[in-house]
Amino acid sequence: MKSSLVGALTALLLLGAGAAPVAAASQAPSAPRSDARAQADAGIQAVNFAGTVALSNCSGSVVRMPDSLPTDPALVMSNGHCLETGFPAAGQVIVDRASSRTFSLLNSAGTRVATLRASKIAYGTMTDTDVSLYQLTSTYQQIQTSYGIAALELSDQHPTQGTAISVVSGYWTRIYNCNIDGFAYRLKEGSWTWKDSVRYTSACQTIGGTSGSPVVDQATGKVVAVNNTGNENGGRCTDNNPCEVDQNGTVTVRQGINYGQQTYGIPACVGAGSKIDLNAPGCTLPKP
Repeated sequence: MKSSLVGALTALLLLGAGAAPVAAASQAPSAPRSDARAQADAGIQAVNFAGTVALSNCSGSVVRMPDSLPTDPALVMSNGHCLETGFPAAGQVIVDRASSRTFSLLNSAGTRVATLRASKIAYGTMTDTDVSLYQLTSTYQQIQTSYGIAALELSDQHPTQGTAISVVSGYWTRIYNCNIDGFAYRLKEGSWTWKDSVRYTSACQTIGGTSGSPVVDQATGKVVAVNNTGNENGGRCTDNNPCEVDQNGTVTVRQGINYGQQTYGIPACVGAGSKIDLNAPGCTLPKP
């Protein structure tokens, strides 16, 4: 998992020592940067940093549902393994736990323009998916009025193979561009199993600190997944080395390939006032 990095020096220490699951390159980038020039060269739609956030150890984004209201409390999405309380155990689901965590809000250029604060962990798990949703003390309208930044919208449609995507890291202020290569029926890493994971083409060489980055459909600008892991050194189903398992139980290891967890099922679980409702019709997120 591309997790817990607290500054570049800590990142290198973690990657060298293996102190926490981190599916990452062996070296962090020498300086934060965007890939705007690469985007222009490739002729793809520009995706920028507006609405993304930097956590203390990961990346994330301010997200809204298709039917969210401007007056609803804003939500920040990241990974379950990025929670300040540590990795949730397999089968564990966290709902409505108090939190005062802060997030650095980025504008389109990747400049940090504000500090946002959580009121609670609305939802968090590493079971079936790897996601956390923090409810903020600010509404969507307050954020847009104060900073001119709109939340990223979660798509409620299953993404498709071949879609051009951007993985947008607020932690590193770096954008990775590639395509959806396919989907893993089951993705196993250590004690965790995730369902229907998004597999990237090899161009998205995400690293430690990119955990929780929104995966943006370049054609629609909507979020279709949350970045979370990759096979670091060819290991089989171990920490930092997830493996794919198909419907017949056949295991495939793809060294150097990275993955995200789909987010199209989240909107059905978010009701009025950004309240998580795991009993809502169509909600399939794991329950406590």
